Amino acid sequence: MMHSDSNLDHPDDFYEALLDAHAGLTLAQSHDLNARLVLLLANQIGDLETLKATLTAARRSVDAG
Repeated sequence: MMHSDSNLDHPDDFYEALLDAHAGLTLAQSHDLNARLVLLLANQIGDLETLKATLTAARRSVDAG
């Protein structure tokens, strides 16, 4: 099941860590980091239906924006 409400104990801390992980990278390296992060997190989730729902939600937010 996909959670659409915040499920992080400290979302601002995660966002800061994400920004820190990108510090000093080129645009290409930043894209590579994002792609690897997506695959690692998908592996942690492990459920294909949840992943598909998450992809659909992410795409909708991009299309609407």
